[in-house]
Amino acid sequence: MRDDADRRDLDATALTERLRAERRAVSDEGRPKAVERQHEHDKLTARERVRYLCDCERFDEIGQLAAPAPTTPETVDWEREDAPADGVVAGIGEVDGRPVAVAATDFTVKGGSIGHTGGRKLERLYDLAIDRGYPVVTLHDGGGHRIQEGLDARPTAQGDGGLFRQQTKLSGWVPFVSAMMGPGFAAPTNFSVMADFVPMVEGSTLGVAGPSLVEAALGTELSKQELGGTDVHTARTGMADAAYPSDEACLDAIIEWLSYLPRNCRRDPPAAEPRPPERDPDRLVDVIPADPKKGYDVHDVLAGVVDAGSVLELKPRYARNVVTALARVEGSPVGVIANAPTALAGTIDTDASEKAARFASLCDAFGLPLLLFEDTPGVLPGPDSEAEGVARHAGKLPFQLNRATVPIINVVLRRGYGFGHVAMGGGRSARNDLTVVWPTAEVAAMGIEGAVDVAYRREIEAADDPEARREELIAKFQDRTGAVRAASGVGVDAAIEPAETRGRIARTLDRADEALEADWPPKKHPIDPI
Repeated sequence: MRDDADRRDLDATALTERLRAERRAVSDEGRPKAVERQHEHDKLTARERVRYLCDCERFDEIGQLAAPAPTTPETVDWEREDAPADGVVAGIGEVDGRPVAVAATDFTVKGGSIGHTGGRKLERLYDLAIDRGYPVVTLHDGGGHRIQEGLDARPTAQGDGGLFRQQTKLSGWVPFVSAMMGPGFAAPTNFSVMADFVPMVEGSTLGVAGPSLVEAALGTELSKQELGGTDVHTARTGMADAAYPSDEACLDAIIEWLSYLPRNCRRDPPAAEPRPPERDPDRLVDVIPADPKKGYDVHDVLAGVVDAGSVLELKPRYARNVVTALARVEGSPVGVIANAPTALAGTIDTDASEKAARFASLCDAFGLPLLLFEDTPGVLPGPDSEAEGVARHAGKLPFQLNRATVPIINVVLRRGYGFGHVAMGGGRSARNDLTVVWPTAEVAAMGIEGAVDVAYRREIEAADDPEARREELIAKFQDRTGAVRAASGVGVDAAIEPAETRGRIARTLDRADEALEADWPPKKHPIDPI
């Protein structure tokens, strides 16, 4: 660029043309080879991703002409052409007509690494999101902190910790998305820890360190996918919510996820056009098997309660014994937590507790009522489960339910045993707006057969016909654990027919329009059962 003396010789038209040239040079139009390289890997460029996500012509970029901040001998001669926009496309756009703060790292610039200038750009974006309550969407495709700029104590001591301080402020204030659309080791993973929605594109990665650092530190050779691929994080760790086959599918999922949530916690969740349920509510009576030992697909229950086509399940491959999903009832967004009898019989283990508790916290933060569909034999026992700390983890969901101020509805479909009943907010264990039981419900301290074997072992052994006495006792207590008995002491609000469920839920939610304040003793905050 020319110095100020040369600039004085140019008129406004020439200066404008110069600005246009500078902006074009850092755009996709001015970098055809970089665009071609990205497309060769079936990936959109950072700018194409932003354009796809945001409403047409409704994105205002911040720091388009940003240049690197040289700090080491290797980088002292870097100019804008060496790192266009410093590898971060950031700005305020609109998604479905609502403002959203968006940032996308550019893999074609220094492998998508984030330099000091790029970091300042993110800080500016987060400041705007904090001040004005914009949801935040970050699209990661790169190798984290730019190593070449990090080998200097002065800027490194200042650090990027400010970003994490800002993310803490953003948490619970606005919806936060952190998408993995390419390599995501190190910084992108760190940024995702506090995110509310973490989608991945197939072939992308997550992890605190890549294979080369792992091999250097531990001598272990692993591929990127073995170390931090989509299978690892959607099925085993639960770090990611879901994996998608393409950039476009991932961006579509982000748009859909945002459609359930408000702009920020002070706004109401956006309503949609009401739809009838996919399944006739009168057919819900056929879902629960007559044999209590048989499983069933709890999605068939949801199909007769929520609006058709409205279920967006989160973490479907992780902790499959519990379903967490966003959905709608009569057009209004809700959060669904349901035990899944097809996996571990719906038993609550450490992973299911973590998954459900975090989801409940998300829904409460952004004003989405919680619907809990209960069918669980309780908390998973055994030495392995105890070693994982299941006792403490099992307290996380009821902890979140009892600090929540959104409407909570509990429906006992079948088994409501022991602490599992408490964990799912059954009866009066949470400040529910509605708690009901189906005719197939069984509510007890533990499974009837197991309870009889433990409590009446000696009586059974002393009987002339032990097996007959055991069956007699089981039948006796089955009559005392059903829906009618559960409703007799007003421990639940009602025993209802399955066909009544959607109507009862919809009316309860429609009436729960007065804000509920937290009713706590004077204290700063409760302490999470981590």
